[in-house]
Amino acid sequence: MNIFRKKNPGRDKTEMIRHLRVYDLIFLGLGSMVGTGIFTITGIGAATYAGPALTVSIIISAIAVGISALFYAEFASRIPANGGAYSYIYATLGEFPAWLAGWLIIMEFLTAVSGVAAGWGGYFKGLLANYNIVLPTALNGTFNPSKGQYIDLLPVLVIILVTGLVLLNSKSVLRFNSALVILKFSALAVFIISGIFFIKPDNWSDFAPFGFGQIYGGKTGIMAGASLMFFAFLGFESISMAVDEVKEPQKNVPRGIVLSLSIVTVLYILVTLILTGIVHYTKLNVADAVAFALRNAGLDWAANYVSMVAILTLVTVCISMTYALTRTVYSISRDGLLPKSLSQVTRHSKVPKNATLLVGAATLICAGVFPLASIAEFLNICTLAYLIMLAIAIIKLRKDQGEPLAGQFRTPFVPVLPILSIIICLSLMSQYQTLTWIAFIVTVLISIVIYFVYGYRNSAVKNT
Repeated sequence: MNIFRKKNPGRDKTEMIRHLRVYDLIFLGLGSMVGTGIFTITGIGAATYAGPALTVSIIISAIAVGISALFYAEFASRIPANGGAYSYIYATLGEFPAWLAGWLIIMEFLTAVSGVAAGWGGYFKGLLANYNIVLPTALNGTFNPSKGQYIDLLPVLVIILVTGLVLLNSKSVLRFNSALVILKFSALAVFIISGIFFIKPDNWSDFAPFGFGQIYGGKTGIMAGASLMFFAFLGFESISMAVDEVKEPQKNVPRGIVLSLSIVTVLYILVTLILTGIVHYTKLNVADAVAFALRNAGLDWAANYVSMVAILTLVTVCISMTYALTRTVYSISRDGLLPKSLSQVTRHSKVPKNATLLVGAATLICAGVFPLASIAEFLNICTLAYLIMLAIAIIKLRKDQGEPLAGQFRTPFVPVLPILSIIICLSLMSQYQTLTWIAFIVTVLISIVIYFVYGYRNSAVKNT
């Protein structure tokens, strides 16, 4: 039994159309990364984890993600194939590690889309409440018969909308996504420009009230804040999953990853500094932190605009992540580790229809029926686990194939940087609760069963 058989995904011929440019990729990354994290998690992180020093947490998270982004950039340049980390690990570490990585990516994006849809539903319910509109109890919460709740209708509706959009030609859906990203940035610009005049430096006097925290196993402090804010950067890897539809992927994918990550890091630092400058960090444990800070400063018009835009543009996160998730499922199916029907594309728009419908159904069930407690931690631990595998894979790539060729992206300081990445990822993983670890272990065990029951026997590599 050879569970480490390898495949070079870069040799696969794609049925998709190469029509995406670097600016499409930047907007795809920004659509994924700028959402719940900036509108909600920044406030919660400051109030309960790190205080104003959450800005330092963001920098630590950005460094951790940035290192992994360098690995993604080199892999995208040397092995330009759809599927992201799954395909890269398949080519270097072998099939079983690739399957585990692919499964963790699916779990990451599946839960993320469901969680953002649930968050969108919460914002929208708040808006409806202002007009005294309340949904029937049976349609107004996740499955809880004792309270008369059976399905959360609004998240279900937004997922149906997003699934329909992603079934369109990818160029069309990403243009729509880009328009919403621009709208989202207009709201953040309003917050930054208007909020900067209401900063009270005294609010920063106790800059790090929870201290630095512990490198391993901490619950509060800057390091624990970094483990939470890692959530803010999830989605940057969606860029590498669009390789089959990108013009000149060896050049444009690395550029898209690096540029979008840089923009997001600066944006998060600015927003967090202004947020904790306007309002004392102890008051920021609210679901709408950005709008709350503006109302606290008496800027109701700005707060209302930010709230309205947040409701509209959380959809961009769903679009970007659903897009990335369907392309991952498509890639795994094409390799035979999931049913082949999931790799079929439509005749005209060349979109993986069955994969998109499956993803839509799964996220719809998760968002509408199951409560999503501790979603940020579960997302993060799945992501950190496969980023550790990616760091090992870049070391193996250099060992087996040597340095990149001229014109290809080169990650500096290999193997020192990958080893540092592994240490950082393990440190962040150690900050999570026992329940999160149990959920993670159960998820991995399920993936192992699926591989040995179905994937190993139906692998395209085995049957060639």
